[in-house]
Amino acid sequence: MADHNDLGVLGELKAQRFLLQNAYKILDVNWQYGHKEIDIVAQNNQTLHVIEVKTRRQDYVERPQDAISLKKQQLIIDAANAYVIKNNLPFPVQFDIISIVLNPNFEKFEYIEDAFYPKVRSR
Repeated sequence: MADHNDLGVLGELKAQRFLLQNAYKILDVNWQYGHKEIDIVAQNNQTLHVIEVKTRRQDYVERPQDAISLKKQQLIIDAANAYVIKNNLPFPVQFDIISIVLNPNFEKFEYIEDAFYPKVRSR
């Protein structure tokens, strides 16, 4: 496995640990719908949290959360819609980001709630 893949897996494990410590119930990890993927699906109270985890070794070029383009957001939203329908979930959905910077000398963790919202598509 490539080094960046190992870093991503480590970041996702740290994100899951954080969520569990903060009373979230993790429903799915790396849930796929076609070529679309949700890193973490979790529930807290009566809200379904769709969480994208971005892990980098540094943030001076680009913050991890800035790597989530509008196209990537739409892929996540589409996958979340499929997840809600497949599981017949009655909860409101919130799109969050967990941004992690990890290197031997530094660790920065940021949980960004309501990071983005579904856009209404024109026909």
